[in-house]
Amino acid sequence: ISIPLIPASLLVTPHLWRNVCPLATLNKATNFLGGRRSLTPRIARVTGTAGIVLLALMVPARRFLFNTDAAVLAVTVVAISGLALALGAVFDEKAGFCNAICPVLPVERLYGQRPLIDLGNPGCPTCTHCTQTGCIDLAPEKSIAQTLGPTRRSSAWTRTSFGAFAAAFPGFVVGYYTTQDGPLSSAGAVYLTVFGWALASWVITAAVVRVGGLSAARITPILAGLAVGLYYWFAAPLLAAGLSLEAAAWPLRLSFLTLVAVWLWQASRPVPRRSALSSAV
Repeated sequence: ISIPLIPASLLVTPHLWRNVCPLATLNKATNFLGGRRSLTPRIARVTGTAGIVLLALMVPARRFLFNTDAAVLAVTVVAISGLALALGAVFDEKAGFCNAICPVLPVERLYGQRPLIDLGNPGCPTCTHCTQTGCIDLAPEKSIAQTLGPTRRSSAWTRTSFGAFAAAFPGFVVGYYTTQDGPLSSAGAVYLTVFGWALASWVITAAVVRVGGLSAARITPILAGLAVGLYYWFAAPLLAAGLSLEAAAWPLRLSFLTLVAVWLWQASRPVPRRSALSSAV
């Protein structure tokens, strides 16, 4: 029940999930051990790419590994939890894991780029500038632009790691839902299907961006809306079935798609100026 609600919560505000995420809690839990290093733009580029690679590898692996082997899933959860704790002891606040290598971070950036409401950020009551650029906790509306840098103004943004992720993600979602859970021997077929759809999505997006000369600011909200809309097209019936409410599949689907439509309308409006208080929190 909770997993399908996370993308919707990111549309409303990424702060909601980022302040209750168990890994975020672990990441900050060891800061008292001396974690004071900030995340520089150079390190952020490397760790951000690593997080995208982790996402690309781990999500399809649900089909042939994590959904079918509880022991492997448990070991993976423990390993990632240990990584969050270790990085929290080295880097300041959320700089080591949440704002760096977390495989969910690129999705948070994409879906959280124009939040519907501002809940503030109680997880970071005082900003320490632990992340020097692209911090989604400080300014979700600026995170993608700062991550892409100057490339965001031309078609070159689709060739950056985050730009490629954003362009490929709608196809990635479709690819995942066109596969089925199976044995480990199905891994090759799963990755081929998911990556094939993702590549097709990237090629189409890159062509449209190049021909139309579209900046990242114009196209990333569309990519986000398309990806999350496709996600709920597939996930809503599964959620209804999990609740033994098969008749609710279409109402759930329409409810989530309405939220996506409202979000896209919000994303089409000019970015409001953030107050000094909200920028400091």
